[in-house]
Amino acid sequence: MNVPSELISMLEGKHGTTKQKAARLVVDLASSAGAIDFVRCEHSHVSGVSVITGGHGLRRFLSDLAGDDRGVVSIPTTLNSAGCDREKMEEMGIDYPDFLKHQFEIIDAYNNLGIEATLSCTPYDRGIDLAEGIGSWAESNAVCFSNSYTSLITNRESGLSALATALTGWAPLWGLHIEKNRVPNIHVTVKCSMENISDWSVLGDWIGKQIRPEWKLPWGMMPHISGLPDYASFEMRKALTAAAANYGCPMLWADGHTAVPPTVDNYEGELVFSEDDLQLRYQELSPNGIVDLVVIGCPQASVGEVRTTASYVRSKMENGGIIPDSRLWIFTSGHNYDILESDGTVDLLEEAGALVLKDTCPEVTPYNRNKYNHILTNSLKAEHYLTSGLNKMPTSVSTILDCVEHAFNPNLIDSPRPTLDSIIIKPMHSNKTHRNGSLEIIGKSLPSQKEWSIEGQALVTDVPITYLGYVNRDTGIIEEKGHPLDGTAIEDTILIYPKGSGSTVAPFVLMGLIYTGKGPRAIVNCDVCPLTLPAASLLNVPYAHGFESDPTLEVNTGDQVSIKLIEGVVSLSVISRVSED
Repeated sequence: MNVPSELISMLEGKHGTTKQKAARLVVDLASSAGAIDFVRCEHSHVSGVSVITGGHGLRRFLSDLAGDDRGVVSIPTTLNSAGCDREKMEEMGIDYPDFLKHQFEIIDAYNNLGIEATLSCTPYDRGIDLAEGIGSWAESNAVCFSNSYTSLITNRESGLSALATALTGWAPLWGLHIEKNRVPNIHVTVKCSMENISDWSVLGDWIGKQIRPEWKLPWGMMPHISGLPDYASFEMRKALTAAAANYGCPMLWADGHTAVPPTVDNYEGELVFSEDDLQLRYQELSPNGIVDLVVIGCPQASVGEVRTTASYVRSKMENGGIIPDSRLWIFTSGHNYDILESDGTVDLLEEAGALVLKDTCPEVTPYNRNKYNHILTNSLKAEHYLTSGLNKMPTSVSTILDCVEHAFNPNLIDSPRPTLDSIIIKPMHSNKTHRNGSLEIIGKSLPSQKEWSIEGQALVTDVPITYLGYVNRDTGIIEEKGHPLDGTAIEDTILIYPKGSGSTVAPFVLMGLIYTGKGPRAIVNCDVCPLTLPAASLLNVPYAHGFESDPTLEVNTGDQVSIKLIEGVVSLSVISRVSED
């Protein structure tokens, strides 16, 4: 590798311990990715802010960085959304032990690193010019939006790898930085009208649900979408990329709305999204019981999205309507809130009984379960995470117009609230079959890891693992309905899986489990995984990747395995096979 002299100096500790750790992580990621060179980045966006996302792992990691005066960012860096609006804590009714104390402990720690506390998950929607050059962004919806619609180029970083780049100014030159890798791998033909913002959100989520394990998607799914209408608002385009990012999509091409995609001879998958598919998803997602709360703005609502909501609210007010019990919450960035406050939109919404929140987002807010047990939203991103372990709350989806109707009329549906157990989840696609016989395969580790030897029981899946919300942060049990390992603890296992998916906050969840002894003994990935590698690198958990054959298919859950790193080479062998049930 051609390591820049500045990074070498940091690795040697000449810039303090914080930048030394960050430089080590950057070099580990470069080695795992097979990168030869590094690139100087112009901007970074760091995720992992809310108490309920980063959790114990984030707070402990940030406290470990305290006290290093030289440990400040080298490039302009912004910060993701927090778990509350500090000025409206009472209205939100948050019932979570020491939430405000822990939340601003986290924000203050980031401030001390020189990070601008914008508290927004939409850094592309701030009215400032960040949408060009090379960035290092860790917020899944922002990564997909910027790569798809702007000239800014970024890999899908984790919160930790983006922070490491922010501190050093450098990132490995790999992945989507390289033009030949920015190529679609799935083709989607749309055969429906796509008139509402929420239609575009449904489409993005639907594409992610079609992914099959045998498809080779080294950078995640990157669809080329044909058949969309000629016009698409900013809000529609934002809804599409945000929902697709739920499933690891770092960029997409939409005919007429993005750059023309490179020509592809063969796609991994050919999909058709029909009117029947759209309506079926709406039927599956529609509220069928009492709605306790309506939330708009995940990702944080644009000015246009809030004004659209306000126009529907105004119509209801003109007919004498009022929103009871502040049943409508609208989330937006501080930047957009100031615009909406100055033009009277905030006043109108609050006069109607809505709660307009800034600096936070629906998915990272801890809801008071004494009041709220069924949420309605217009966002599949919100639905994806609210139903997860973050809040474990039944969540329905509809258009903004329908959401406003429910906000004004709590008796629109008088059936009992749905429960998560009542939701039918289809099993995820898996190609695993039981394997017999001996096995020894060769792979690689990280430059920072010199030598280790581990024996233990394998826990194996060929389906990606989503740490945020789908791995219990206290017990380490995978809690994702339909996942092959649902209900299984990762503690003390040799954990073998393709890569992480979902939120870029994953490393902090994994770090928290490692800190408390609920994490795996060793981790094996197929593809380079910036959502897993950072935790293994910083906490020195044995890590391996790049094997000559796919370990997720060659090893069974329950096999007793040995994994060793000697002179830069990892060997994984099966000591004994578990019997087939």
